[in-house]
Amino acid sequence: MASVLITAQLLQTALMILKSAGLTTEVYEGSGLITKAELLDRIKGKDYLVTPLSTQVDRDVIDADPQLKLIANYGAGFNNIDTAYARTKGIPVTNTPGVSTTSTAEVTTGLIITLAHRMVEGDRLMHTTGFAGWAPLFFLGHELAGKTLGIVGMGSIGQAVAQRMHAFDMQIIYSQRHQLDAAVEQRLGARFVPLADLLAQSDVVTLHCPLTPATHHLLGAEQFQQMKSAAYLINAARGPVIDEKALLAALRQHQLAGAALDVYEAEPHVDDGFKQLDNVILTPHVGNATVEARDAMATIVAKNVVRVDQHQAPKFIIN
Repeated sequence: MASVLITAQLLQTALMILKSAGLTTEVYEGSGLITKAELLDRIKGKDYLVTPLSTQVDRDVIDADPQLKLIANYGAGFNNIDTAYARTKGIPVTNTPGVSTTSTAEVTTGLIITLAHRMVEGDRLMHTTGFAGWAPLFFLGHELAGKTLGIVGMGSIGQAVAQRMHAFDMQIIYSQRHQLDAAVEQRLGARFVPLADLLAQSDVVTLHCPLTPATHHLLGAEQFQQMKSAAYLINAARGPVIDEKALLAALRQHQLAGAALDVYEAEPHVDDGFKQLDNVILTPHVGNATVEARDAMATIVAKNVVRVDQHQAPKFIIN
């Protein structure tokens, strides 16, 4: 009977699908992330690996299990896996694209609104010293209507964010390698511009590009200098897209008005400097942390394992 190693606790949906297909499962139920040593030990003799994007699957892990037939990554990203090496071993790697779009777009929208209206600052104030009462110049934020939103990466999530924020009467501009079709631009009310122009024109910049060698530290000191001093930066994509040291310096020097981060360069570590700034919102990588999204992701990884076990090609192969 074929066996599956699952390196994090998932919703029961996945286990039910695997069990119904006659597969045996071993689930890591420890606190925190599985260590490399334990992963190397547990993967031996397994036919399939289901793993979240927080687990590194490198050459050592792949070589530790010669009978491995599939690596099903629980997440849309896959920079945690040595996909090229897996390909040389004839092991397909899959991900879970698309199903995180709505959740991540909603979280991004919430971060934009919350940051502009200083809602986290206000909540913190009311949980501590409180306030003396309403006053005309007290705790002013900014309306989003009429402002410009710059979206870096106009895939499914970027487009979902554009759709939502266009409804807030924001002007939408975007930058990526290829321009969208004119019909899509018209539907979203979006205009294609080079990255430098996007940074110079935007009141809010939000990142939705994948992490690749080309996008590593896409935004650094030079780019922050190009942005408006009253601009906000949102990152719900991948942490290393931003040079965090440069961002922290820019915030301290008031080159930017604020930032909201859901992902981090050395995740799960967060630089203490960000925690000391009132104009920074920090969330623990919750972009797709909804029951609906995680259930859909569980279904994809489990069904891909079943497909391979039944000698069918899995869906969403990335290598």
